[in-house]
Amino acid sequence: MAKMWAGRFTKPSDQLADDFNSSLPFDCRMFRQDIRGSMAHAAMLGAQGIISAADADTIIAGLEEILADLESGALDFDPSCEDIHMFVEQELTQRIGDTGKRLHTARSRNDQVAVDLRMYLRDECDTISALIRELIAAVTEQAEAHKNTILPGYTHLQRAQPITFGHHLTAYGMMLARDLGRIADTVKRMNQSPLGSCALAGTTYPIDRNATAKALGFDGPCVNSLDGVSDRDYCVELLSALSLIMAHLSRFSEEIILWSSWEFRFVELDDAYTTGSSIMPQKKNSDMAELVRGKTGRVYGDLMGMLTVLKGLPLAYNKDMQEDKECIFDAVDTVKKCLEIFVPMIRTMHVKTDRMYRAAQEGFINATDLADYLVRKGLPFRTAYKIVGQIVGHCIQTNQVPDEMPLSEYKTFSDLFDEDLYSEISLETCVQKRTSQGAPGAMEEQIAYLKQL
Repeated sequence: MAKMWAGRFTKPSDQLADDFNSSLPFDCRMFRQDIRGSMAHAAMLGAQGIISAADADTIIAGLEEILADLESGALDFDPSCEDIHMFVEQELTQRIGDTGKRLHTARSRNDQVAVDLRMYLRDECDTISALIRELIAAVTEQAEAHKNTILPGYTHLQRAQPITFGHHLTAYGMMLARDLGRIADTVKRMNQSPLGSCALAGTTYPIDRNATAKALGFDGPCVNSLDGVSDRDYCVELLSALSLIMAHLSRFSEEIILWSSWEFRFVELDDAYTTGSSIMPQKKNSDMAELVRGKTGRVYGDLMGMLTVLKGLPLAYNKDMQEDKECIFDAVDTVKKCLEIFVPMIRTMHVKTDRMYRAAQEGFINATDLADYLVRKGLPFRTAYKIVGQIVGHCIQTNQVPDEMPLSEYKTFSDLFDEDLYSEISLETCVQKRTSQGAPGAMEEQIAYLKQL
């Protein structure tokens, strides 16, 4: 079949060139947005008298039929078509005749693909935001259930100070909350309609860009027609936001992998979200978390790919920009899959509270509280710090923990120690008295914040 742009050419393009040039295999996923955009454009052409109202109605009815047939599976994509735009226009013309050829009046594929992509990504942002909220809910449920479960907090991967497992999980909830904000910010800048920019310089027809923008749910039209067809900032912004989502999921995955190892045994993942070994029957591997961690690099690569495509491109549209879709589609698909698996993995995760508590006891993580005890008795902090360091060294040598060391041994380091020290340095006290905003002893506010997202 002759190309719709073939008028000035004297021979058909080579099949290899057609295959190389075609974007239908990946942009066909935008068929709903393409058809919706075409319906809004046809309605505007009819309202403005650019085509007759009867022709506009016929075009819209034909597009509705095509949409229904594609959604039901009654219509397959024609692989000989160059892209989704050509496929829809070709199918429309075959169904309604020459009236279908009027649809492309005052429009170019340049502004058509730009509006399709914005609409498609806007819809995907809604889906991703809903998945993030599901994950926040799962994290919050576990955090609330374990707001009093003692856990060693770490710095430098060394046990540092006592916190709760709920407090630790809530930190990931805050990361995900910021991810929601970034997606929302991206949509704000994305939500400008390029339709009517045409190839690059607008059109001589009396179109109404505000009408099509409103019909398609945009906040308004892009202000500059060159920018309208060549802008892909929103793709980079979204890829950046998706990369940060993956960074957060990857950090979370790393901890889950560590926590579920035999060395930690802080959590056990449900059998449904783990795998075994083909040779070692004892193995229970946290492969879902490992895959999320691995797929993070894939999304980072999509971001770098998009930035590289755009680097040095002159205005306005260039065929290089066809490469935007595979990058952004891959990242969107990957993030959605990772979020979908993460939600039930977190919800079904079994927490081993006794293991966490023992690890907290053995890590000397109440040493700071022990020093503060001496400070309240009148010692300068640096003096107290040195004494507690000596006590920790003694505990290591004698295989003890500070909570269980006899008072008589404490007295050999300072006469200021008394029976009240045990209640002061208990792990529960260490956590509960940390009530400053955002601390583990002030969990209610943090949980309430996450619940209202």
